[in-house]
Amino acid sequence: MENIIRGRVWKFGHNVDTDVMAPWSSLGQPWEERRKLVFHIRPEFVEQVRSGDIIVAGRNWGCGSSREHAPENLKRLGIAVVVAESFGRIYFRNSVAMAFPNIVCPGVHDAFDEGDEMELDLATAQVRNLTRGVELQGHPYASEMLSILEKGGLLNVLRERLAGQSEK
Repeated sequence: MENIIRGRVWKFGHNVDTDVMAPWSSLGQPWEERRKLVFHIRPEFVEQVRSGDIIVAGRNWGCGSSREHAPENLKRLGIAVVVAESFGRIYFRNSVAMAFPNIVCPGVHDAFDEGDEMELDLATAQVRNLTRGVELQGHPYASEMLSILEKGGLLNVLRERLAGQSEK
């Protein structure tokens, strides 16, 4: 995983819940069908988003039900990272478990407009708006969480630990 992430910003508001990212009716569908229903509040998003794009959001991103499909769908769309004022607790934990980066950064919602270019140092949580010349300091991951991201998710960490135990 790259520590420096750079991409175009898509801006969302406050209290965007997991039902918007992973509608209940879509959960059993193949990805191409499910993809069409993701972010139904912004139908143009799934058609225009490009791999490496970044979401900037307000408070409480990922609130609602505990659907691991929510961060999974964002990752499958090619979103590089979500940077928000705050996150729903379970959404945030699910994101770390599947190695999909999300950074808390106070002031980020006001510091970016849609289409701005962001650069983020994932290790330090330093956030830069390259379009406006604004720099913010986010909350960096704890070293254990960063390690989970770097190893590709919690399942890979567990596999590694189990493999180490079987060698003893």
